[in-house]
Amino acid sequence: MLKKISCVLCSSIAKHYMCFRERNYYRCTYCRSIMMAYEDQLDAKMEKERYDQHNNDPEDSGYRRFVSPLVKIITDKFSSGAKGLDYGAGSGPVAAIMLGEKGYDVELYDPYYYPDQFPLNQKFDFIICSEVIEHFRDPAKEFSLLRSLLLPKGSLVCLTEILTDDLDFKQWYYKNDPTHVFFYHEQSLLYIKNEYNFSNLTIDKRLICFDV
Repeated sequence: MLKKISCVLCSSIAKHYMCFRERNYYRCTYCRSIMMAYEDQLDAKMEKERYDQHNNDPEDSGYRRFVSPLVKIITDKFSSGAKGLDYGAGSGPVAAIMLGEKGYDVELYDPYYYPDQFPLNQKFDFIICSEVIEHFRDPAKEFSLLRSLLLPKGSLVCLTEILTDDLDFKQWYYKNDPTHVFFYHEQSLLYIKNEYNFSNLTIDKRLICFDV
């Protein structure tokens, strides 16, 4: 078994960290991300089957509460009518629907559920990634794309669970979803801010905002 790989975010050395349920995880020595070994990740068919089990019902009041911090940061930063992209929208794009109800123009993209790539040729005031970035197999490529789609003074707002220094990874529920393949530490997010030329980074628990 390989003991070292290259980090798929920053290309630094990532050392073998843990094996859990026959899945190997590596930790980057620089940005402190943890990533699942590529060969242990689900193939596209199995990944889609897993996503089909999600129940992101736009009428579910609990899920609306769950994404409401993301919706609030957009409504606080941008006026009604601003143009956005829900990247990785999934089968039930609840945040996009809530923003649409408030007068925002939100396009949808998801490789499985909204695969039309037309939105990826546009520019946006804001992009939302609700429980998405932990699924990125190639986060360097994904964040480069997302940054390129933002207009000046735009924002990328993400919801995900973040690694902390006192976290017991073996007991952490968030890694147990086999479609979660990349986990971010604050150092990882600072790397993204600097590498992709964002002017500001705000972290509020699981809510992350990158500003152009």
